[in-house]
Amino acid sequence: MNTDECAVLPMSKTRKVQPTTAAVRSARQWAVQVARSWREISEKSLREVELCAAELIANAVEHTGDRCQVTVRWGGERLRVEVEDSRPRLPDRSTVDDLATNGRGLLLVEALSHAWGWYPVGEGKVVWFETAPDRTVTRGARLTGLASVTRA
Repeated sequence: MNTDECAVLPMSKTRKVQPTTAAVRSARQWAVQVARSWREISEKSLREVELCAAELIANAVEHTGDRCQVTVRWGGERLRVEVEDSRPRLPDRSTVDDLATNGRGLLLVEALSHAWGWYPVGEGKVVWFETAPDRTVTRGARLTGLASVTRA
């Protein structure tokens, strides 16, 4: 790997999200747009990214009543979405009653992503998930795609 390749990775974009339903919807769409622009994840996987991002962003807004921050990162092997909020309470993916209408979001994230987790930051935490490309991209095509994004 030459030094030019190292210079473009990892790539990330960050956005603050206000605590409203419209802002959550806009943020999840933004996360998918960013991921799509890197041309590494298939449309099928992008739909799963959208669902997982929506769950984490909605959880952050719902449980804190405050704005959160979303970061979408491509590190060369996996796409990572991180949602930082101000609440130190740990994510709870416990099972819920079959008749409950909510409480399954993290189970969905766990099922659809390749990995997920959390870590403390400041007074709050970051909850994240990762997904890997489900298609083969040749080294040349990957570099061409990354180069076009870095110029945009």
